[in-house]
Amino acid sequence: MNADLRGLLGKGRFVGRTAAFVGVTFGMYGMLEVDTAISPSSEREEVLHKWIRRYGQALLRLYGVQGIAHGAHVERGEMYPGRDARGLGRIFVMNHRSGLDIPITLAYVEATIVSRADLARWPVIGMAARRVGTVFVDRQSRQSGAAAISTMVQAVERGRGVMVYPEGTTFEGDEVRPFRAGAFLTAQRTGAEIVPIGLAYEGEAASYGEETFAEHMVRVSSAPMTRASIVVGDPIPSGGEEIDALRERVRSEVQALVHKARRALLGNP
Repeated sequence: MNADLRGLLGKGRFVGRTAAFVGVTFGMYGMLEVDTAISPSSEREEVLHKWIRRYGQALLRLYGVQGIAHGAHVERGEMYPGRDARGLGRIFVMNHRSGLDIPITLAYVEATIVSRADLARWPVIGMAARRVGTVFVDRQSRQSGAAAISTMVQAVERGRGVMVYPEGTTFEGDEVRPFRAGAFLTAQRTGAEIVPIGLAYEGEAASYGEETFAEHMVRVSSAPMTRASIVVGDPIPSGGEEIDALRERVRSEVQALVHKARRALLGNP
């Protein structure tokens, strides 16, 4: 296939997937609201997670993402529960590589996502993010960071899982960069378990590096198929350890899980 034809097909995928994304988002938003309205209040958390998972799975199919999952719950096709045996929410931490990380999270983990503040103002995406309880944080603002930690503490104490990408932004490659402290402060204040997750994509097409988010999504949307692998590790207790030692221990575990995810993509889990 020549370059001109590949380019034309890529543009067609981008246009088609963008239109479908808007339709899927508004359609599932409406179905979530209807299901919520007719469900007893005691079941509304379960209803929310059901529709979040469906939305994440729909987006993965839409963008041609083929996922490989290893670890408790996810390798059996289940979502990893956001609540532990004590009724506390869990804190999930994962390396951050792509805009596709979000639907992967939604499809595999029962968790509220911590995201950049400007996402709340984006068309379509912002609406969906606000509806499912996303915690928004301006990483350049100490006040915003403190407010985000407070919101995470409240979520965990109510039994809701929280997903944090503690590198603070996206990076290319498999190296896991130093973690910011917010997730670990939340864990120590609440006694929450920390669940490490490693993520890897096949090739470099999915990586979000030195480009705008719009440019990134054009490139991702144009790809015919993307293979991704996640590996969920064992929960790590958050008590009895200094914050710096805890976040480095968790970072090292995420790094090891990233290597396992990479091996799974190569057919050698």
